[in-house]
Parts: sequence; C-alpha cells; structure tokens
Amino acid sequence: MSTARHFDVWAPTPERVRLHLDGDLHTMSRDTDGWWHTEVRVAQPAGTVRYGFVLDDDPTVLPDPRSPRQPDGVHAPSALHRLDPGRWTDATWTGRQLAGSVVYELHVGTFTPEGTFDSAVHRLDHLVDLGVGFVELMPVNGFNGEHNWGYDGVLWYAVHEPYGGPDGLQRFVDACHNRGLGVILDVVYNHLGPSGNYLDRFGPYLTTGRTTWGDALNLDGPDSGPVRRYIIDNALRWLREFHIDGLRLDAVHALADRTATHLLEELAVETEALSTHLGRPLTLIAESDLNDPTLITPRAAGGYGLHAQWDDDVHHAVHAAVSGERQGYYGDFGSLQCLATTLRHGFFHAGTHSSFRGRIHGRPIDTRRTPASALLAYTCTHDQIGNRATGDRPGEYLTFGQLAVKAALVLCSPFTPMLFMGEEWGASTPFRFFTSHPEPELAAATAAGRIAEFAAHGWPATEIPDPQDPATFTDSTLDWAELGAPDHARLLDTYRSLLALRAERAELTDPWLDHTRVDYDEDERWIVVHRSGVRIACNLGPDPVTVPAGGRPVLWWDPPTQDPTGAATVVPGRSFVVLDATTRQR
Repeated sequence: MSTARHFDVWAPTPERVRLHLDGDLHTMSRDTDGWWHTEVRVAQPAGTVRYGFVLDDDPTVLPDPRSPRQPDGVHAPSALHRLDPGRWTDATWTGRQLAGSVVYELHVGTFTPEGTFDSAVHRLDHLVDLGVGFVELMPVNGFNGEHNWGYDGVLWYAVHEPYGGPDGLQRFVDACHNRGLGVILDVVYNHLGPSGNYLDRFGPYLTTGRTTWGDALNLDGPDSGPVRRYIIDNALRWLREFHIDGLRLDAVHALADRTATHLLEELAVETEALSTHLGRPLTLIAESDLNDPTLITPRAAGGYGLHAQWDDDVHHAVHAAVSGERQGYYGDFGSLQCLATTLRHGFFHAGTHSSFRGRIHGRPIDTRRTPASALLAYTCTHDQIGNRATGDRPGEYLTFGQLAVKAALVLCSPFTPMLFMGEEWGASTPFRFFTSHPEPELAAATAAGRIAEFAAHGWPATEIPDPQDPATFTDSTLDWAELGAPDHARLLDTYRSLLALRAERAELTDPWLDHTRVDYDEDERWIVVHRSGVRIACNLGPDPVTVPAGGRPVLWWDPPTQDPTGAATVVPGRSFVVLDATTRQR
C-alpha cells in the first residue's frame, strides 16, 4: 500500500532542484519564496525510505536540511521518520518550572559505558535519589563521526544515531517524565560544524563571517527570514514533538543579529505561545559571555524575555576562592570579597574592569526585580572541566572537603544550582575534549589547534590529550563503580543531604538576592552566607577557625564544635556547616 507524501525544501540558490527518492529522480516546482515542492507516492515503510535533493547538474544527493533522521551519517541521504505517538506514556506530565529546581548536565556518550539514551535511562533513578529536577543533555543533533561533544552539529533536526536516534531520545524523555524529571536540551544556533554542512548549497544560510567555532548563520542579511524560521522551527520541534521541557541556547553572544527584534526575543515569543497551547512550562536558558541581564529581563521591561542564563562568575568566584587558581580568566577572582560580592549581586563583573578582557565588562542586575533563580550556578560544567588542558576534574587537585565546601556554597545559594555528571561523588575520570572526525586533514587540524591553544599557556605538546585518540573519549566515561568507594560515597551522601535540605527549607530556595547577607574574613579564610534563618559557614583554609555564627548544626562535612555562648562555631579546616538559627520548634 502506498501513500502520497509531500516533499519540500527551501533552496533559492540553485536553478533546478530534484527529489532523489530511493534511486529515482522526481521533478520539483519552485514557488516565489524560493521553496521547491513535489508530491510522490511512497510504498515502503517510512524507516526504509531514503531521500535527498539533487541541485542543478551536480549528481550529488544532499541530505534534507530539515532531515528528521540520518541513519547512515550526515553525508548520506535522509530517512523519512515520524515519532510514534502511541509510545508516549507521559500524558499526566504537566511540566516543571526551573525556579526551585536543580539541573544535572550530562553527555550521553560518556554518561554510561554504552553511551546511549537507553543505557542512560538505567541511571535515572540515581538522579531521582540525588534530588535533581532536570536533566540537561549536551547537544544530540546530527554530527559527523561517532563521538564528540555535540557542538559540531550540521543537521540540527536529526538525532545522533549512535546515541539511539530520534526514537531513543523519545524513550529517554518519556522515562524522565515518568520519574518526575524534566529534560533540557542543549542546542547550538551560533555556528555549524566543519563536516557535513551543505546548507550554503541550498541558500544564503550563512554569512561571510565566522565565529570562533565555525560558519555563522545569516540572521539579519538578505533572505535571512527563512534562516531565522529554520532556527525557530527547530527549537519548537524539540519542545513540541519530543516533549522537551527547555532549551539551553549555546553561546548566544555569538548570534550576530542587528534586527529590531532579536532572534532570541522572537524565539521567546513563540515559545511562550507554544507553552500556553501545551499547558506546561517551557524554559529557555542562555549561555552568554556578556554578563548582560537584558537576556533575562521580561519583554515588557525591554528585555528578551528568556527565563535564565548560565552564570560563570559564580563558578569563577567559588572555584578560585577554594582552589587558589588565578590563571587566565580567574585573574580577577579568588578573594573572599569577590566571592561575597558575586553571591550578593549575581555578577562580579557588572560594569567593572576585567583584566582578562582588558576592558569594562558586564552590567549590574536589578536585584529587586530579577530573581536569582534566573541565574544557573555551578561548581563544574563541561566547559569548565573539558576546556582545561587535560580535562581534569576538581577532584584531581582538591580534597574531598574542598569539593564539599564548593557544593555547599552553590547548592545553598539563591541561584538555580546545576551539577555536571559525576561531580556528586567526586568522579576521578576526566572529561576531555574529544572528536572523531573521519577526514584526516580535519583530524590533524583539530589536534594541532588544541596543542597550539595550550602551548600559549606553557603546556608541553606531549601533555595535551589528542582529541582524535579513541582513548581520549573512553577515558572520559564515568566509572560508576566509584560510588562504592568510601570517600566517593561520603561525598555523594553530602550532596544528597544538601539537596534534601534545599528542598525542605524555603530559605534556601528564596530567589531574592536582597534577602541574602554574607560575612567573611579574608585573613582567616572563612565565609558565612546568611539565608534568613539558615547560615552556611565555610572554612576555606586548612586549619580550624572560630566563625562568629551560631545556631544548631544540621549538616556538615567534618563535625563542628560550638562555643559555650552559642554565638560562635568552630569549623574544621576545609569544611562547612549549615546552621539553623531559627527559634521555632522543629
């Protein structure tokens, strides 16, 4: 039995476009907007049908720019595919708001030894027990090769086949929802990867400029309207068809858009409309290097209306204070004054001089109107680990007590906390920069570029892992057996307890920065964060210190002692204690 199927593609550049369908060529007709159309009867099951487009006289069969599936790789023809609506079992899922939740970032390929959506499902109960509310997936769109971080995607509508393809992603999202977990997907709209990008053959998708990572998209030039539509339709596809609950928008500072309505605002408008229709929250989270609160300012107040953004300043302030590292962009961070300022105001660089950039950077947040829950705070991310020369995690150079202090500062902060996979038990496995480009020239260039990047910082070439070496990838896979080791198990229990306390005490999810007070002593290396009736006292130094903060100890890394008056607490070296300073009955 055959059915009629409509095929179309936006391709204003070629003079002729033909549909290639299972070996046969079919004529397509062009409309006035640059779209080509045809209708063909298809007899085979959709999953077995291969199709693509032939442009002008070049016999090369190109994949569909909106390909729903690429079972044979990004250079091969596309496959017809639709998700089976009967496989969804999440009809009762009403969504989850970001505020008050905790996010857990993971890379599908290294989260488990198998590196698939289905194998990741078997670890979801661990995340539920941990106490997180959202799983954030690093990019899963179509890229060339077996494995990389996902930011080299070229077919944005497809799902990477080695992970399990679109059906695998459907099963994963469904499993998350049935456990009460929301799903955030990392998407990249600022550039395209270096292998398998054929968009410029179809039309003016690209500009003449480039980002740091690859070809940039035409967001504001001639014929940019369909390009913007290509991006927005892709975002809405994940939210509508795959039941995704939110999108993490990669490096939005690299989106070159000079139109009156920025692409991000346009996306926010359409996402809000879809959320209203679906009856569940849909969240947009930006990654930005600008420290510009315009992103998370409501549209009614002149902003873009996104719901949240990553906050690297919190990471830098916490990491530099605890670790003592001062190289590169950590140069302005490290003091407890810096840490206190960042915990109180969200950004450290807020119209202040950045020595790393050599200029004034950032803009203040209006803490009376912008909740801190709109800022994601973290001790680790894929970037902050993977962009180190060897991909070493903090556990390689910090004690478990220092890891616990970092966790307490972030998980008890007014921000929305985010964890990176494995940090909750102090995973010893690195998370390195890895690629698997099949092209020898591209592989060599990637490895050489990585060496050159760190040579400028004094790293010998022999110490930089080769991104193309399969071991660089496999070494980055989490070792779940570590959960049974005493130190790892103790840290995991601390994370669980901190998240349980955050869920129990309303003071810890209070998003208003004006309700937070911070005391510190630069010389003695202690800091106390006051969250109404809850106090988080941290000792960053190696020796015990007496901290002028009283209250009943409810959670700690190493046991504290208290002075007889109850007005002070002795916190052991490289440890923390959470104090209940309320007088109400518990």
